[in-house]
Amino acid sequence: MTPYPSALLRATTVRKLRAAGCVFAEDEARLLISAARTPAELAVLVGRRVDGLPLEHVVGWAEFGGLRVSVDPGVFVPRRRSEFLAEQAAALAAPGAVVLDLCCGSGALGAAVAAAVGPVDLHAADLDEASVRCAARNLAAAGGRVYRGDLYAALPAELRGRVDVLVANAPYVPTGEIGLLPPEARDHEPLAALDGGDDGLAIQRRVTADAPAWLAPGGHLLIETSDRQATRTADAFADAGLAPRITACEERDATVVIGTRAR
Repeated sequence: MTPYPSALLRATTVRKLRAAGCVFAEDEARLLISAARTPAELAVLVGRRVDGLPLEHVVGWAEFGGLRVSVDPGVFVPRRRSEFLAEQAAALAAPGAVVLDLCCGSGALGAAVAAAVGPVDLHAADLDEASVRCAARNLAAAGGRVYRGDLYAALPAELRGRVDVLVANAPYVPTGEIGLLPPEARDHEPLAALDGGDDGLAIQRRVTADAPAWLAPGGHLLIETSDRQATRTADAFADAGLAPRITACEERDATVVIGTRAR
């Protein structure tokens, strides 16, 4: 579509989005207009958004860590708060490091770390087939390899004991709170990417318990969690033999627990 759509078209698009409850209607209108090739296509895209489809699924991408990351329908949408997780991981990685993005979804974390650090030996895994396909595209430029399976069971054995930085945005919403999530999340993203079990930490505990076997000496595990869960997440790290610390970014409402394997 022309980069200079009529004021009427812009205003109509904003009005429809605002009526549907889109808080950032003006910004969303700009993105939808730029994604559409014709007014008819714009109408289809706006209709999908009004019906509750996440904006990122409608336009096919999300901005994350300065990158444009492909996000296919049904794939977990990377949250802006998780940029803090990617930044913490990148600060611990060096060029040539073995980096693993577990529960990778679209692969946004791995892509952001690779872009920030430079060439790394990048691996990612997820249980969801659509996520694996999406991540494979997003990580191709960085030479990343993506595997499908349940956590570490997806990985090739040769990675055991070699991972320098293991980053995991494992689900941490308690099962009883899934219904409180925005409809665009609970209706359009994989439940497995959201549901963290009774207390929200079931998957985190599984990731943490087996991490030392996959980390290189001195390697790091980083997991995003919530402020109210961070102490229990750190306790799980300590139980697994990792030295934990909690770091947070108030501006982005982001909390990350970092655990280090002894050398």
